[in-house]
Amino acid sequence: MLKRPVFFVVCCFVMLYALPAAGQLNPNEYVEEKPPLLKNEWVLGLNIHSAGWGFDFRRGKNLTVNKKRMFELEVVNIKHPKEVKSVNPYYDNAKSFFYGKLNTLTAVRFAIGQQQVLFNKAEKNGVEVRLNYTGGLSLGLAKPIYLNIVKTNSVGDSYLVVEKYDPEKHFVDDIYGRASFTNGLGEMKPYPGFFGKLGLSFEYGSNFQSVKMLEAGITVDAYGKKVPIMAFAENSQVYFNFYINILYGKKW
Repeated sequence: MLKRPVFFVVCCFVMLYALPAAGQLNPNEYVEEKPPLLKNEWVLGLNIHSAGWGFDFRRGKNLTVNKKRMFELEVVNIKHPKEVKSVNPYYDNAKSFFYGKLNTLTAVRFAIGQQQVLFNKAEKNGVEVRLNYTGGLSLGLAKPIYLNIVKTNSVGDSYLVVEKYDPEKHFVDDIYGRASFTNGLGEMKPYPGFFGKLGLSFEYGSNFQSVKMLEAGITVDAYGKKVPIMAFAENSQVYFNFYINILYGKKW
């Protein structure tokens, strides 16, 4: 008869070999396979923020299993909080416009940053939570506003002319509406500055080679001087915004 310690050791070895074999006896048991590590990623999406909207493109490359370096290009418009849409009530079919608006502001952002995985997907259809932080350059482009202005000739007939908005000359009663957006493109003035972003993203794609992601966070654009967006309100050189991104892309 085997002594008890020897008998215990023999039983342990038998159990260690028996358990894997028992696991193979059930062919219907689901065993999740870990996806291969894909080192590259690109995403394209829509950016909706508290002062406008725009588009976002990113290119990422894994530094480690849970850390990725991101290169980002964003183009968004930034509205002034005092913008109010108006329509001239004295004319039929008049187009809407923003009274007092001098320029539209478009921010072109070039940034580099990192993306850190906080929580990996527990299952194939789970959600991966990432922390994103990026910073870089923000080039503000201010395009002057052009309007359709009502004029009257010597015999009292009215006609329209396209003119750059001038708060000293143009008033609500003689503005017929906004002119084509292409007016003023050649007169855009650059405002160089800096950009920063901090956000959380939630990647929920079921295919490990595709990216489907929602992201929310805050951004800041800071320029060297105030950007003249409105004529009758205080303008700023620093813009804080909350944003939501809807992103789709691919890994390889």
